[in-house]
Amino acid sequence: MRILITGAEGQLGRDVCREALRRGHEALGVDRADFDLADREAVCAALEAALPDAVVHCAAYTAVDRAENEPDLARAVNEGGTAALAGCCARRDLWLIYISTDYVFDGSGNRPWEPEDRPAPLSVYGKTKWLGELAATRNPRHMIVRTSWVFGAHGGNFVKTMLRLGAEQPELRVVEDQVGAPTYTADLARLLLDMAERPQTGIYHASNGGCCSWADFAAAILRAAELPARVIPIPSSDYPQAARRPKNSRLSPRALLAAGYEPLPAWEDALRRFLDENRAEKL
Repeated sequence: MRILITGAEGQLGRDVCREALRRGHEALGVDRADFDLADREAVCAALEAALPDAVVHCAAYTAVDRAENEPDLARAVNEGGTAALAGCCARRDLWLIYISTDYVFDGSGNRPWEPEDRPAPLSVYGKTKWLGELAATRNPRHMIVRTSWVFGAHGGNFVKTMLRLGAEQPELRVVEDQVGAPTYTADLARLLLDMAERPQTGIYHASNGGCCSWADFAAAILRAAELPARVIPIPSSDYPQAARRPKNSRLSPRALLAAGYEPLPAWEDALRRFLDENRAEKL
């Protein structure tokens, strides 16, 4: 199976490429150096040249706060690039797996969000990712996978930031009123390959099992890494950011289970495996 993976240099894209190769598929990784997602013609040309059997669309404009000042660019990439891919996939009768986000929701309430819940994004980033979802549905063979709080071996993320700051500072002030589920890219990549191998049209929520606040997550990282720093929980109002974040990012795996896909392990288990692999690489 030939799988085109956009955003192949990103933390999720790299793990998707690695998992595809591990399963014996041909991983056709492309990134910004290969084409500009805001350039429709370049996107279609890249897909036509690759001749894949399926597309896993990991690439996106993900600078959440900067998007507030660059809404046109964020929309061109997240909606326009996805629309171009969806159109090309539809013409070639290909499956398109689009990676979306918990930021499409407004974060109200405290129950897990279901795929059929109506999006109401609080930020430019969230709005453009929702528009990207709508663009993906223009291809009848689409799968939309919403995830949250992603961390992995490649690139920067919250876990790596906490490890660095925890080794430098005695106290870390971390937001406690935003709740969701951390998601390990290695686990998510395995699910995405399961989906590419056994595709079923629909919207799915995929994050590691369980939930926690950012402050809880930070404390778990420091404990697991045996760092002495202490976490000071703070409200979001004490940590102002350009883009508003949803306070409730819990995602229900119900649709995933109903489709017969294996759910991701608990986030605590994912964190342990990530740290073990991180230590092994350093050794």
